[in-house]
Amino acid sequence: MSRPRIAIAAFMHESNGFAAGRTTESDFALGGLDTGEAIRDRWAEAHHEIGGFFEAADRFGFDARPALTAWAMPSAMLNRSAHEAILDRLLASLRGCGPVDGVLLALHGAMVVDGLDGSADAHTAMQVRKAIGPKIPLIVTLDYHANVSPSLAEAADGVIVYRTYPHVDQRERGLRAGELMHRAVTTGQKPVTFIRPLPILVHLLAQNTNRDPVLALNREADAIRDSTPGLADLQFVAGFPYADTLSTGASVVAVAFESADVARTAAEALAAKVWSVRQALTSQPPDAENAVKQATESHNWPTVLADLGDNIGGGSAADSTVIAQEILRQDGPRFVVALYDPAAVEACVAAGVGSEIRIEAGGRIDRNAPPLKIKGRVKCLHDGRYEEPEARHGGVRFHDQGLSAVIETDRGDTVVCTSHRHAPFSLRQLTSLGIDPGQAQILIVKAAVAFRAAYEPVAASIVEVDTPGLTAANPARFDYRKVQRPILPLDEIPGDIL
Repeated sequence: MSRPRIAIAAFMHESNGFAAGRTTESDFALGGLDTGEAIRDRWAEAHHEIGGFFEAADRFGFDARPALTAWAMPSAMLNRSAHEAILDRLLASLRGCGPVDGVLLALHGAMVVDGLDGSADAHTAMQVRKAIGPKIPLIVTLDYHANVSPSLAEAADGVIVYRTYPHVDQRERGLRAGELMHRAVTTGQKPVTFIRPLPILVHLLAQNTNRDPVLALNREADAIRDSTPGLADLQFVAGFPYADTLSTGASVVAVAFESADVARTAAEALAAKVWSVRQALTSQPPDAENAVKQATESHNWPTVLADLGDNIGGGSAADSTVIAQEILRQDGPRFVVALYDPAAVEACVAAGVGSEIRIEAGGRIDRNAPPLKIKGRVKCLHDGRYEEPEARHGGVRFHDQGLSAVIETDRGDTVVCTSHRHAPFSLRQLTSLGIDPGQAQILIVKAAVAFRAAYEPVAASIVEVDTPGLTAANPARFDYRKVQRPILPLDEIPGDIL
């Protein structure tokens, strides 16, 4: 018997609908836009679902046929031409794979495209379905922050979602998708998916899967799955509150073997459990002033101050100075902060390593606080590239934060300026620059939960900070115009709505 031919593809972007500008093809070229064997080179060993696809091919004897993979750092919504160009390339690459027995497709679930109504990810899946026909199995993976449109189930046979936040199970979930594909192509039993939307915008901090209520919800999902014959997968999906679309919000995704009724019943059972704990799906972290006071009084070094409003992994500006300015105002502990500021990098390059320098950094895009006035010494210049071999949020192995400069200020603070927006998912972002995070007093980290996989081992304490910005954690800060109403916490909803 010949080996099943399985195409591997991806088109992934988490789009912040409140961010100015548009994401373009060049952003995907920077993040990763590959075809053919270049996909294997970038992703096969990564802790990412694409790596899991390749592992499944080895484990189950697939003939893996890499088509096209596209990934870009979370940012503003895509312009329509970029989306169409990449989708056209993806479909052409699938045709170039020749006849296939199945397609494994990695999507994010929170992609937004300017001028495209409905879910961009469901649209991508539907176009792939049209290209391969109705009989070929199509298994899709989604991020835990997906805003899952029920229409996705019309295109995809199986939908597998990350179960962890920080996302450290991506490779495992890609492997699980491969297992479903193996069963589909060897037995002819295609899975079926049921998607149950929930009218909740979940606070980012409440999405942490290592804390209740989501920790308990995942246990409940496991119990339902283990006690339900024919149920392949069941997952609560927290959603991405910064994408203002008709699909924005939490959901439950259930996958069963050939039984829509089994999938629907399981999804409704878990949805009822989610609804019963809906009041716990929120949080009230301190503002910058109180967070800095708390950190200063604790003397637990290093303390991580998580800048929720400038959560780069959610598409923020990456240059907010709100927390740093508050530390300076209080004459607080010494801090380490990374800011996206290509102009500041250029100034450091012009000055040279070891030179004294006076510049301003940050606060150019995010205007909630002014730029930092820096007087200090250029300690290091670096190309910004590093490798992360461990399982970390996002699953990316090869990183590039662009030409970077490290400045040691006269006060004793360390300011990193980068040429690319770069999320703090790996300690190697700092250690590659000669910075020892364990020796810091304050680490300002521009993230909400994702950083924890890397930073928890070195942090004496972590304080999440309710800062303003494009990723402010409280959904009430934003002017939603497209989400389906009523929705928590923006509206009051009767308890019996389900």
